[in-house]
Amino acid sequence: MYKIIDGKKVASEIKKEIAGEVAKLNAAGKKIPHLAAILVGDNGSSETYVANKVKDCTEVGFKSTLVRFDKNISETVLIDKITELNNDPDVDGFIVQLPLPGHISENKVIGAIDPDKDADGFHPVNIGKMVIGLPGYLPATPYGIIELVKRYNIETSGKNCVIIGRSNIVGRPLSILLSQKGMDATVTVVHSRTLNIKKIVNQADIIIAAIGSPAFVTADMVKDGAVVIDVGTTRLPAPGTKSGYKLAGDVDFENVAPKCSYITPVPGGVGPMTRVALLRNTLVAAKRKSGIKG
Repeated sequence: MYKIIDGKKVASEIKKEIAGEVAKLNAAGKKIPHLAAILVGDNGSSETYVANKVKDCTEVGFKSTLVRFDKNISETVLIDKITELNNDPDVDGFIVQLPLPGHISENKVIGAIDPDKDADGFHPVNIGKMVIGLPGYLPATPYGIIELVKRYNIETSGKNCVIIGRSNIVGRPLSILLSQKGMDATVTVVHSRTLNIKKIVNQADIIIAAIGSPAFVTADMVKDGAVVIDVGTTRLPAPGTKSGYKLAGDVDFENVAPKCSYITPVPGGVGPMTRVALLRNTLVAAKRKSGIKG
């Protein structure tokens, strides 16, 4: 019988840990962590995600700021706002919610963020530090996945791990983290140009699906006893529901789950862990600013 990897439960536990640290900072007269978010446009998924981040901040005792811009904002105005947050001594970490409108360069925007305030862990400086194992801010979703794997005591050393998807946000950084000392997995990354994906995935002890294609991973791709982590969150129409949509993962959960040892649900799996990783990165940034190690 498979076990559910409950990201919501683990995230709740970590938020309690973070709240405890914030209480200690407060008692010691130290600075309270401050996380800011920039939201451009009215993308429904982004709206929900950022609203949850603000709620998370309230839960753990952080200060939070939400900056909204119309989807027609110029790249120059957006980068000016990023510069302002970079120079604001009260802001410890901030994110620019992706995706951005097509006329704005995501790479340019990410590159404009101060690496020391990069709560999402996307800046090239932090990616470079991650690659060679130096302290920095890890990309939030990979960070959350690694934490889930550790807290469920899932063995990665020597295991064959296949990551479906090669994005700079999930697939690529996660492949590096899983292959580093301490995790010691043997990692294969497959993508839209990979031949024989089904055959490759079928050999995996651990499958991480991050391709953005609903129900892409089917039961015949998964060997018995595999660990399956579903990063996909695609909105599908669901007439009759309160929201009018439902979230679909990259894994055909109903048919894949019976073959697994562990599997994450969608929603309630990786998503809450991504948000808690942002809190962790911001907490570390605030502590460093106060001269506190760890």
